[in-house]
Amino acid sequence: MATASTRKPKGKPTAAKAAVGAAHATQPPPQVPAIGLHAAPAALTDAFTPSEVSKDLSNFEFSLLTLMFGFQSWAKVCMDSAGFRGLSPLDILTLHAVNHRARSRRQTDICMVLNIEDPYLVAYALKKLVAAELVTGKVTGRERHYETTPAGEDACLAYRKVREEFLVPSLSWVGHRENSVSNTAGFLRTMTALYAQAGRFATAATAGLPKAPPVHTKR
Repeated sequence: MATASTRKPKGKPTAAKAAVGAAHATQPPPQVPAIGLHAAPAALTDAFTPSEVSKDLSNFEFSLLTLMFGFQSWAKVCMDSAGFRGLSPLDILTLHAVNHRARSRRQTDICMVLNIEDPYLVAYALKKLVAAELVTGKVTGRERHYETTPAGEDACLAYRKVREEFLVPSLSWVGHRENSVSNTAGFLRTMTALYAQAGRFATAATAGLPKAPPVHTKR
C-alpha cells in the first residue's frame, strides 16, 4: 500500500525573500587582494613603472648573481688546486668558517656567519667534513662544537696560498684604487642588511592577507 508523501510542495517565494535574493544577486563578489605575482599581469604592467633606482638595483642584482656563481666556481677550483678535491663550494665555505680565528664554533654560529637560514645545509656540510677528517666535533654541554683538524688547517692554508698566487695579483690593480675592494665589501654588507630588513617589512605587511597557493614544481 502506497503511503502519502510527507514532503510539502514548494510554494512561491515571499516578497521579502525575493527582495533579499535580488540584493545578493546584484552585489559583486568579494574581492580578494592579489599578492605579488598572483595579481593580474596586465594590471601590473599598466600600473607599475620601475624607478631609476629600481633599474640600477636590477643591474646590481644581476651582477651579484654572476659574481656569486663565479665565486663558487673559483672556490672549488682553488681547493682542487690546493690538493683537496671533492668538496662543494658550501663545504669549502663551511670549512673556512670553522677554521676562522682558530676557535671552536657551533652549527648555529656557522649559519650566522654564512647567513644561511636552513641549518640542514650546514649540518650536511659538517657531516661531510667530519667524514673527510677535516673537521672534528666535540659535545660540550648540550651542543656540539666543531673545530678544524690539522688536515683541515692544512687545507685552509693551501687554499690561501693558491689564492695569493693566482687571484691576488690579478686583483692588485683594483685594490689600490681608493680602497675599492674594502669599500665594496662594506657596501655588500650594507646591502645584506637592507635585504633582510625589506624582507621583514614585506612579511609584516602581508601577514593578514590570504596566502597564495604554492607553485607546482612537480609534474
